[in-house]
Amino acid sequence: MTRKNKLAVLIMVLIGAGIFIYEARDLNGAKLVHELLSLDLKWLLVAFLLMFGSWIVETFVVQIFIKNGTDTLDFKTALRVPLVEQLFNAITPMASGGQPAQLFALMQSGVEAGRASSVLLMKFVVYQFMVLINFILTLVIGFDQVSRHFGALALFIVFGFVIHVIVIVGLLMVMYYYKFTKRLVRLIMVPVGWFVKPERKLAMQTDLDHKIDTFYAESLHLKREKVRVIKACLLTLVQLLLYYAVPYFVLLALGVNHVSIVEVIVLHVMIVMIVSLFPIPGGAGGAEYSFKTLFATYVASPSKLVLGMLLWRFLTYYLGMICGIIAMALPPKKSDKIS
Repeated sequence: MTRKNKLAVLIMVLIGAGIFIYEARDLNGAKLVHELLSLDLKWLLVAFLLMFGSWIVETFVVQIFIKNGTDTLDFKTALRVPLVEQLFNAITPMASGGQPAQLFALMQSGVEAGRASSVLLMKFVVYQFMVLINFILTLVIGFDQVSRHFGALALFIVFGFVIHVIVIVGLLMVMYYYKFTKRLVRLIMVPVGWFVKPERKLAMQTDLDHKIDTFYAESLHLKREKVRVIKACLLTLVQLLLYYAVPYFVLLALGVNHVSIVEVIVLHVMIVMIVSLFPIPGGAGGAEYSFKTLFATYVASPSKLVLGMLLWRFLTYYLGMICGIIAMALPPKKSDKIS
């Protein structure tokens, strides 16, 4: 890790500590300690296992896309990829560092750069598509619950949904309407040229054309690898469900038993959608606020609610950072060149 990355980790930990201290400022310290000591540890262990399970399933997705004839990546080496992703998603705005970090991890393991880019692109498309499917299913199953609980946050949810739809539509347009998409992008760049210098516009146009060309070339692999893509989609669905179920078992650990797992998954899907809009690394502040706002209905005790928020945030955010740091510190097993 670079000095800049270490500083980013420290800053995010300090921000998290500051948020928790602020939220706990009016709470009875003895009551908070009592709630902590009263946790049902077996349910907390289940929550831990769910998080690790989601990373293990993501590892299988990496292996599926890497496997090609005799080319394979052993489990331990492949596991390093999602863990490194967790770290850099957590410390960069809009999780923008996750993709480059995964590319670096794969190349360290002996995967040729072009092949690694192809694998990550297919993985990204599958992940975005399954996130959208999960969100749509959530709305179908829990629309009444969403309309009751979200209030002002509903605007963020709709905005997040629109952004995900735009991403998916854009990817599909490149895949199936390549020439039309390139013409459309050039048309969109015309008004952009009114506000930027010609050389800046040209650089942006060239960069967009390169990205569209690259994605189109890689999308041909997706069309040819239908069985592999279907397997990856099913595994990604399992990965997301494991992750979305984490707060349910946090609530059980706190002794909150009067809520269904479906309701909690619906709320967590919405929180993730809201957090994805915040440009701050990890959606710091927005994530905690969303959790408190949405789960206050189920947790009457303020100390339990703040403790639940802390446990949930540790499991779904800081645990990934810790595991990612460990993964970065361990040298990867260098495989034969995979191209």
